[in-house]
Amino acid sequence: MKTGPDKLPPVVSTAAEESHDPRDVAQWRKAERARLLEERAALSAALRQTAAELITPHLEALIRARAGPLEHLIISAWWPIKAELNLRHWLADLVGRGATVALPVVLLPGAPLGFRRWTPECRMVQGFWKIPIPADGPEIIPDVSLAPVVGWDAAGFRLGYGGGYFDRTLAALSPRPFVIGVGLEAAQVDTIFPLPHDIAMDAVVTEAGLRYPH
Repeated sequence: MKTGPDKLPPVVSTAAEESHDPRDVAQWRKAERARLLEERAALSAALRQTAAELITPHLEALIRARAGPLEHLIISAWWPIKAELNLRHWLADLVGRGATVALPVVLLPGAPLGFRRWTPECRMVQGFWKIPIPADGPEIIPDVSLAPVVGWDAAGFRLGYGGGYFDRTLAALSPRPFVIGVGLEAAQVDTIFPLPHDIAMDAVVTEAGLRYPH
């Protein structure tokens, strides 16, 4: 679906298509990640903010339909880095309406993420990769987890930054939250060539609406 002048067609790389060897897939993902990050960074802040504003009503509708009233939920999101979509105004609004918002915290390098409650007034400190995190508070398990995507495919798989934190976290959480990938329509690829450790998201939402499941 074409949504504007910044919409780019999905890209298929034949480099990984002929072999699903993990080393070939890793090489393809590295190149595709770099391409997608460069294209996202080239978009103006205004265009990215417009995309974020278009996404939030779709997120609200999906969460209400699949998880219930937002006011009764713990919803994890992210602190935007590397030209990621900025949902903080919406998250602050959710807090004002009674929802609990959480941010991911790297507790140990390579370990599953933890989650701490966030409010617009909470004290923030510099965490892993210098990303701001809530300074203190107990760990909580989200009912709904919003995951920023560098890329995504029609089977619900996410291309991230390559650290593996997302998949390790989903594998460790119990109960598992309802997971929604959030990103740009232009970040769709035909496939990320999923490997056994990759875990599909429950849904993908872009500025064009619900993209997976269709």
